[in-house]
Amino acid sequence: MRILIIEDEAKTASFLSKGLKENGFSVDTVDNGIDGLSALEQNNYDLAILDIMLPLLDGWSVLAVIRNKDIQTRILLLTAMDSVEDRVKGLELGADDYLVKPFAFSELLARIRTLLRRGTATEIQTIQCADLEIDAIKHRVTRNGIRIDLTPKEFQLLLLMARSPGEVFSRTVIAEKVWDMNFDSDTNVVDVAIRRLRTKVDDPFENKLIQTIRGVGYAFEQK
Repeated sequence: MRILIIEDEAKTASFLSKGLKENGFSVDTVDNGIDGLSALEQNNYDLAILDIMLPLLDGWSVLAVIRNKDIQTRILLLTAMDSVEDRVKGLELGADDYLVKPFAFSELLARIRTLLRRGTATEIQTIQCADLEIDAIKHRVTRNGIRIDLTPKEFQLLLLMARSPGEVFSRTVIAEKVWDMNFDSDTNVVDVAIRRLRTKVDDPFENKLIQTIRGVGYAFEQK
């Protein structure tokens, strides 16, 4: 497995590189956002560890550009920025996981292995529910013939629920399935993601498909 480290703190980058190599990974390291973006565009990495506060081009911008270019390398944000708003922003931009510094290397390694085990769920190409259609291969969503633009995480969240209509998903299950993360009970990342998804998928239409099951979680079904 090939991993790219985009980190401008030399000690942190060296620590990460040494530890990952000892665990059997092939590792490349760059110390700024411009070189990180170039490396992601030109090479096939299984995963990238991306700092946010980088010189030349910050991690937010690197993440946004590669997702806009449909580069599907798994991204683990590793940063000292620890607010809920920062986590939501990173996940909405398309990060696969978010780990705050300082961190335990054992936890980082566990998260990396979890991300690399995750398969791409494309068994069913097209899902139809009422007037909503999801193309799982092309990552395309339309409703009543109107194209709906979703972030990568919004698409994964919608796909998770649409594949099992009527099933109730708790916030914990959604966090684990969509982000491979265990959020604290007082963290509202899932609720924020659901709210943003609703503004695109449900709010412009009379028939609401994303249902709140009070005290339990969320379900996808036609009422």
